Amino acid sequence: MTEKTLTTDSLPPLSAYVHVPWCVRKCPYCDFNSHALDPAEIPETEYLRRLFEDLDQDAPLAQGRLLHSVFFGGGTPSLLSPSAIGQILSKLERTVGFSPDCEITLEANPGTVDEAHFRGFREAGVNRLSIGIQSFNDAHLHKLGRIHDSNQALHAGERARAAGFDNFNLDLMHGLPDQTEAEALSDLEQAIALGPTHLSWYQLTIEPNTEFYRQPPVLPADDTLWAIQEAGQARLADAGFKQYEVSAYARPGKRCEHNINYWGYGDYIGIGPGAHGKFTTTNPFDVTRTRKTRLPKDYLNRSRLLIRHEEKVAIDDRPFDYFINTLRLVDGRPAEQFSLATGLAWADIEPTLVRLRDQGLLEWEHGSLRTTERGFLYLNDVLATWLT
Repeated sequence: MTEKTLTTDSLPPLSAYVHVPWCVRKCPYCDFNSHALDPAEIPETEYLRRLFEDLDQDAPLAQGRLLHSVFFGGGTPSLLSPSAIGQILSKLERTVGFSPDCEITLEANPGTVDEAHFRGFREAGVNRLSIGIQSFNDAHLHKLGRIHDSNQALHAGERARAAGFDNFNLDLMHGLPDQTEAEALSDLEQAIALGPTHLSWYQLTIEPNTEFYRQPPVLPADDTLWAIQEAGQARLADAGFKQYEVSAYARPGKRCEHNINYWGYGDYIGIGPGAHGKFTTTNPFDVTRTRKTRLPKDYLNRSRLLIRHEEKVAIDDRPFDYFINTLRLVDGRPAEQFSLATGLAWADIEPTLVRLRDQGLLEWEHGSLRTTERGFLYLNDVLATWLT
C-alpha cells in the first residue's frame, strides 16, 4: 500500500476518555474493566494523583490540539465525588485545554446519585450525562444485577433536569432474559417519556468472561428479537430520534460528539486503569494504539509503568482498523477522510470498495462513504472483507 505524507494541520480531532474502574456490584453481563468495591473504600486521592501522572505522560501526544470532548466511563464514574470530577477537569484543561464547545459527559448509575450529586457534577463542569437505566422493569433489573429499582430509574431524568442538565442520554437494553416484545417496547416508551436528548438502545449480548457466559440465561427467540428491533426503531423515529450509529439515537443537534469522534476514527487520550488511547502522528505517518495497566491495584502502584501495551497499526491493517469504526456511522464519513486518517491512497482500497458497491453493500455519493441500508444489516460481512 502507498503512504502519503501528511502535516499536523490534518490531524484528527482529539478527545479524552477517563476510566473509573469501580462499581458497587459487578453486573453479570458486563465485560468492561470494572471491579466491585464499597464506595467508602475508593482511594480517591491516590487515584487522582495517578490519573494526573498518566495525563502528564500522554499530554505531548496532543500535539497542540485542544480537547473536542471528554467522557468519564466505567465502572461507575458517579461514585467519585463532584470535587474529584472537578479536579480532573481542571487538570485536563490546564494540561491539554478545551475547545470552546467541549462536550463533557459523565456516566451515572441511578442507584448512586441524587439531585445534589447531579448538581455537583454540573457545577464541576460536566455538561452532559449518560444514565445507565437498562430497564424500567424490576424483575429484569434484578436479573441484570442492577443496584437501582424502577422508581429510581423513572426519577433519573427528572433529577438530571432539576440539576440543570438539558442534554442527557439514557442507556437502555433489550433482548433481556425472558423479556417479551411488549415488555421491551414498554421500556422504550418509558425512556422516551423522560425526555432525553439521546438514547443508547441496544440488544443484550453474551460476552466471554462474564457470569452470563458461564451460566447463560434464556434469551428471547430470534424472531422476537427482530420484532423488537423493527418496532423499536420505528417508534424512535416517530418520537424524533434519528439513528446515527449502530446503537445510538439522537434528537436533532444532540448526537454525542464523543461517539462521533471515536467511531469517526478521531484521536483520544485514554487515562485510568485499562483505558485505551489512539494517536496519529506525522512525518513519518503512524497510527498508534495504547492500553494502560488494567488492574486498579497495579495502576495505583507508582513503581509500575502506566502503559501496559503500545502498538503501531500496521500499514496493511489500517483499512480494517479504519472501517471497523467508521462504517458503524449511518451517514459514514467523507470519502477523502480515508487518506487523511490512514495515510494511505484511495487507489489502494478502490477495488474492494467497487466490489462492495456492486454487491449493494456500500455507496459513496455527495462525498460520503457509507454502508447502504442492506450493508448496515450485514455490517460484520462488510467488515470481514477487509480481513481477507
